[in-house]
Amino acid sequence: MPEPEVSRETHQKLNRFLELFERWNARINLVAGKDAEAVRQRHVADSLQLLPLVPDGAGPMADLGSGGGFPGLILAMALERPVHLVEADRRKAAFLQTAAAELGLAHVRVHAERIEAARLPPIVVLTARALAPLPVLLPWAAALLAPEGVAILPKGRQAMAELAAAEAAGWTMHAERFKSSTDPEATLFRITGIRRAGE
Repeated sequence: MPEPEVSRETHQKLNRFLELFERWNARINLVAGKDAEAVRQRHVADSLQLLPLVPDGAGPMADLGSGGGFPGLILAMALERPVHLVEADRRKAAFLQTAAAELGLAHVRVHAERIEAARLPPIVVLTARALAPLPVLLPWAAALLAPEGVAILPKGRQAMAELAAAEAAGWTMHAERFKSSTDPEATLFRITGIRRAGE
């Protein structure tokens, strides 16, 4: 799977990121037993495919449960807007802080705390990958997103079941669906207008 088109500068940052990731992954298991090329093919490409779904503008973005930096830190390499990475695991948060510093990503801020405790500005773009099902994600998104905000959420084969469960739980939203370019069974949701019935 070829990576989506990115600038030469972003490509250089991605290569430096992968070198750093491989060193840290050997020590703290950011993702299960993957070499740099496997990480590039699976996780980096999977993150970069979200770029065309990100609306233009300079408003802040947040990535929940950032882990090894997918997709938040990867997207931050290609975007100029403020990016907030929320990661409760302090070892993973330390990696994110180190990577942001070494890559010169001054617009990235790492929050080493639980999502509920993070103090964030109104978020215009929210992402979360492999973190939780939609009925769990939507309350966080509703609390953090600005009125015009959008949640971009990659989902696996249970995507439509998660959407149905969220609607059954009283959530209303406008959910656009896009095919994943890295996994034929995956779906990318771009969700706006998130509301709980009666609110």
